[in-house]
Amino acid sequence: MKPVLTKSLLMLTFAAVLSGCAGMTQKQKNAAVGAAIGGVAGSVLTDGSTLGTVGGAAIGGAIGHGVK
Repeated sequence: MKPVLTKSLLMLTFAAVLSGCAGMTQKQKNAAVGAAIGGVAGSVLTDGSTLGTVGGAAIGGAIGHGVK
């Protein structure tokens, strides 16, 4: 795939994903951010283990939901 087309599709996908967060409450946004950070951290700490990634996302989402 050509680099310009790839970048365009990536930007379109990114915009679509971000627009999905527009109607979320602050707690839902915090939970989503926590899940994303937890998933990345779990993946890094367990060398890409699926269980570590999912566990990190679950724990991060729970912590993010509780943060004000």
